Amino acid sequence: MNGGNDRLAGLRSRLRGIGYGGDYNPEQWGTDVHVEDMKLMREAGVDLVTLGIFGWARSEPAPGAYDFTWLDPHMDRLAEAGVAVSLATMTASPPPWLSRLHPEILPVMEDGTRLHPGSRQHWCPSSPVFRGQAVRLVTELADRYGHHPALALWHIGNEYGCHLSRHCHCGVSTEAFRTWLRARYGTIDALNDAWSTDFWSQRYASFDEIRTPRTAPSFRNPTQQLDYADFSSDELLACYQAEREILGRMTPEVPVTTNFVPVAKALDLFKWAGSMDIVSYDSYPDPHDPDSFHRTAFSYDVMRGLKDGRPWLLLEQAPSAVNWRAVNGRKPPGRMRLDTWQAVAHGADAALFFQWRQSRGGAEKYHSAMVPHGGRDTRIFREVAELGAELGAADDLLGSVPLRADAALLLDWRSWWALELDAHPSAKVTMLDAALAHHRPLYEASVACDVVSVGSDFTAYKLLLIPNLYAVSEETAARIRRYVDGGGTVLMSYFSGITDEHDRVHLGGYPAPFRTLLGLTVEEFAPRADGRWEEIIRVEGAEVVRRLGSGGGPAVTRHAYGRGTAWYVGTDLPAPDMRSLMDRVRAETGVRPTLPNLAPGTQARTRVTADGTRIHVVLPLSPEGVDAETGGVEILRTEG
Repeated sequence: MNGGNDRLAGLRSRLRGIGYGGDYNPEQWGTDVHVEDMKLMREAGVDLVTLGIFGWARSEPAPGAYDFTWLDPHMDRLAEAGVAVSLATMTASPPPWLSRLHPEILPVMEDGTRLHPGSRQHWCPSSPVFRGQAVRLVTELADRYGHHPALALWHIGNEYGCHLSRHCHCGVSTEAFRTWLRARYGTIDALNDAWSTDFWSQRYASFDEIRTPRTAPSFRNPTQQLDYADFSSDELLACYQAEREILGRMTPEVPVTTNFVPVAKALDLFKWAGSMDIVSYDSYPDPHDPDSFHRTAFSYDVMRGLKDGRPWLLLEQAPSAVNWRAVNGRKPPGRMRLDTWQAVAHGADAALFFQWRQSRGGAEKYHSAMVPHGGRDTRIFREVAELGAELGAADDLLGSVPLRADAALLLDWRSWWALELDAHPSAKVTMLDAALAHHRPLYEASVACDVVSVGSDFTAYKLLLIPNLYAVSEETAARIRRYVDGGGTVLMSYFSGITDEHDRVHLGGYPAPFRTLLGLTVEEFAPRADGRWEEIIRVEGAEVVRRLGSGGGPAVTRHAYGRGTAWYVGTDLPAPDMRSLMDRVRAETGVRPTLPNLAPGTQARTRVTADGTRIHVVLPLSPEGVDAETGGVEILRTEG
């Protein structure tokens, strides 16, 4: 966005180092606690808080009766304390009166069930009533606080697509879907062609006959489902953009963000990122899950990739336990520090928690906070204060940028949606599993990996990983072929290049857009009863590197194409074999760790300052058994 860097410079000028703090919800507490909050924030090194996430009911207790007198003293107190505010637009959870007066805003599920208030995000993304009420509230907020000295960042909504309201099947949504389809296809004949509606007598005579994909007797039209997923992401984005337009017009100097939830398929994040000055993320790894540290690293690589490698903000994490899993394990001593430094290593310019003070009541009262129920004299608060001092002292990290990787992983949301539709050869082929399987060997070798979209410039990378790019347009396939022809290396996995962007099979043998690139044809898919994927591959010039079992068909191939090389993996390789293969591919392409000779079991990520200094954050590969005092973190600095 034009001027985005200038706006972000203003935000960074308000921070002492890596931004530090949490969601601040003072409306839950009285004046005595508010005074203590300022004292404890100074002690903890807090310099950034998110304020007002769930403040709509207080700020507009009746239609049009705006009352911000509850918020004014908190903004003033934070400004006086030198704490920058990421002010929420408060639209994540509408007040009770809105659904009482306008029950039509409540979302409808695919089986016709209408959801009710009493939780949060209980609104239809397509509702003009909801959008109108939200825009009026945001206008009032911008008018009142747009020039307040505490304001440093606007936080629109909260965790879009987190709950069931990401999809709605009401009459308003149905008509909005038809409008979206008219814009996409132009004519009903074009839609019928894209949706292959001659199958099962689904051919439409008019857009007015089309509905959202509701519960049906059998498999629903796959392209209808695919377009509906795209539409649903776009409708939520339109809600965000309606608020973004108000803020951009009224406070053009203040940057804007929203917080994404742990990488999920509901939102096309690459499309969303174009409307954000800086990407923000909420991270909640499960302390009981030994693989969560790697999954979190992958998620952070996605966040960094959304804005072409630029820093991002960690707006939520838990100091210890959450409240919404079946079993909510605590973070042992040192884990909070380790998780925070992992985010910074992967490009975060701020590390915030949900929330500042642990709630006494409500659905998240057992979610840990920076100030626990036990107050200041607790292990958690002591670690919070120590971490705040450490991050505040690392002032050279603020404004540094992650070192660009030599390897990238291709992720496309429309292909992801199509890959996981029903009526496929195997329901056990999932995008995140494939992406993590390709990412892990680089992670374990301490090799940085960017995550890129199909529209990115591949030529910046020596190695491009392409896990399960099931649905691919001819244009994207041609860009991948040109990348390899020009000297690049790709490692592509099975069930890629199968359909076009409308989920219609590319004819001429699988994977038709990549047959010449890979030097092979997949004659049949052969998933096994245990869920492992296999293919019957006929080589057409490719070298067979590995076979299925003893003397079986090709499983891994290598093919020279132009000045580059295309690798193909036609099965689920066990993790050690995938690591061995990736090590060979890396050796051929010259993709190496940025910091060599690390101790076994460790990794490093690198950020570069304006003067060229390289700051290496050394972390363990796994949080298991790390030192409780240090969290296993070491910071090294070298000249560029």
